[in-house]
Amino acid sequence: MKKVIIPAIIAKNQQELETSLQRVHRYVEIIQLDIMDGKFVQNTSLNFDFTLPTTSCHFEAHLMIEDPLTWITKYSSKVDTILVHYESCSHLDEVIDHVREQKKRVGLVLNPDTPLKKIESYLSSLDQVLLMTVHPGFYGSKFLPEILKKIAQLRQMKPSYNIEVDGGITDKTITLVDKAGANMFVSGSYIVKASNVQDSIETLRKLLAISDTK
Repeated sequence: MKKVIIPAIIAKNQQELETSLQRVHRYVEIIQLDIMDGKFVQNTSLNFDFTLPTTSCHFEAHLMIEDPLTWITKYSSKVDTILVHYESCSHLDEVIDHVREQKKRVGLVLNPDTPLKKIESYLSSLDQVLLMTVHPGFYGSKFLPEILKKIAQLRQMKPSYNIEVDGGITDKTITLVDKAGANMFVSGSYIVKASNVQDSIETLRKLLAISDTK
């Protein structure tokens, strides 16, 4: 099961997006775009018709929005994977089917307070699950160690599953979520706000004992 470091980008406008992408795209395989509408979470990010450069990176959209169906219809062609919050979907089957119709990978995201049993019946129809290790919406939120049990529980349920974690992932926390069972590690401010992005990514890779694949 492959381990991968994924930088998360928050951007208020196209220029901020391009600046962040320029800093990270040479060093990673996957980049997460944080889409926020100011309603589902308090912050806003990429809440506009953004454009992405041609790159070898895959893009995943983390939809922290109240109306994922409309976003998927309008913008799914821009990305490779769509991650939808369980808490934002009143018709989850419809959302998953709609992503599949666009021929995209699909995952569900769980906020810290949402138990795994809420999505247990959907696991076989997903490509991955993202477990929030912070309360979502901002760079630099505090890591919640109580989520480690949830990660371990999901790994026990699905031994070969892609389990992604997002929030407060730094050199101080990445080994904790690794040992708990995660294999996809989203890091926002630790990477994107670093003075040396490459060094920050390499530090995380060394802690996971994975090599540079770019």
